[in-house]
Amino acid sequence: MKLNNYNNLLELFLFQYQEKNINEIFLQSLKDKELKFSWKQTYDCIQKLSNYISKYISTKDRCLLISENRPEWLISDLSIMLAEGITVPAYTTYTERDYEYLINDCQPSVIIVSDNLQFKKIKNLILKNNFIKTVISFENIKDDNIKIINIKKIFQGTSFPEKNLNKINLNRKDIACIIYTSGTQGNPKGVMLSHGGILNNCEGSTELLSEIINYKPKFLTWLPLSHSYEHTVQFVQIAVGAKIHYAESIDKLVKNMNDCSPDIMTAVPRFYQNLYQKISSSFKQTTGVKKYLIQLTLNLGKKKLLKQKLSISEKFVNLLCENLVRKKIKTQFGGSLKAFISGGGALDYQVGVFLNSIGLPTLQGYGLTETSPVVSCNPIKDIRIETVGPTFKGNEVKIADDGEILIKGENVMLGYWNNLSETHKTIKNGWLHSGDIGY
Repeated sequence: MKLNNYNNLLELFLFQYQEKNINEIFLQSLKDKELKFSWKQTYDCIQKLSNYISKYISTKDRCLLISENRPEWLISDLSIMLAEGITVPAYTTYTERDYEYLINDCQPSVIIVSDNLQFKKIKNLILKNNFIKTVISFENIKDDNIKIINIKKIFQGTSFPEKNLNKINLNRKDIACIIYTSGTQGNPKGVMLSHGGILNNCEGSTELLSEIINYKPKFLTWLPLSHSYEHTVQFVQIAVGAKIHYAESIDKLVKNMNDCSPDIMTAVPRFYQNLYQKISSSFKQTTGVKKYLIQLTLNLGKKKLLKQKLSISEKFVNLLCENLVRKKIKTQFGGSLKAFISGGGALDYQVGVFLNSIGLPTLQGYGLTETSPVVSCNPIKDIRIETVGPTFKGNEVKIADDGEILIKGENVMLGYWNNLSETHKTIKNGWLHSGDIGY
């Protein structure tokens, strides 16, 4: 499978669909065990939803997607692409005022919303904007003034005209999604990410993961899919033919890891900081031989991580630590974990050393929404905690005279939606000016 040969993300999905046992479960909710989709059901639902959306949009029309992580999220994203629309993911934590800015800026023809709680925030905005043609919901929502169709009704349709995913008029330079930045400096900016940019990220990610995972990997997803990091991860999951589990909530992550035994989990530094605090706190409560063994595990794990030579006796003791300590720690996280991947901010050095030393490989990467989003990541065979690893294939990185990180490549955004002035300030001579300092 050569990702650089695909024209768009639908071709990527189709390739895996044709390779898989179509009756295997592909998407699984951990909150609602009945909410699951096989590869065949996913394919059919994408076709049905796409046909419905196509009635209301023209090519490149925007579709606003407001939902927590759940299987219907990915189905909706791919359905919008199949209808030749553009997905605009939005955070469920937004207020009505936040949504008002987004809706006015991207003018969606279709709104897909998860439940009544989210619908209430946008109800008034739907009523006063006639460019919104239809509203689709994941849960039952009733309203006297707005017609809302439940996605289950669309999925239950029996006959549907099947579109050929290989013949969709989308190329690598077309917009796949518009992801709005947090807007810490002024209004949020809509980052236009291309099919090629996300596919380029998938190529780098699959190369990275090929050294970590084998046949039929399992992923646990919990970071908001409206975030560029997790949004791209869902296509990486497709690229490696994974089974995707959707977590119940951040509070139940460790429980959910035991429920589904993931091979890979992506998260932000805050998660690893909390994990470090919980594990180190439990270590402090140990006594006697157990305490001694844990300290040996930490010392020898750090020494190995920093590529310091172990003596013959240390290698033997480290093997004991592997079986008596690290194995037990891994069991608490489902037993199958091959690696944590950290992005979205700087991973604390002490936290990174600690987690790697106790047998939870944690790979730090670097990126930003404007780069689809990954630029680089540490490989499993050469983890250097103080770095963000080598760049992904297809990326060029250089450091400007003032220390700013500059990035060039297919993964760089197409620009900011409706904002040429900011686009020209950020991309100069093909180089994206990240605003970050590096070396």
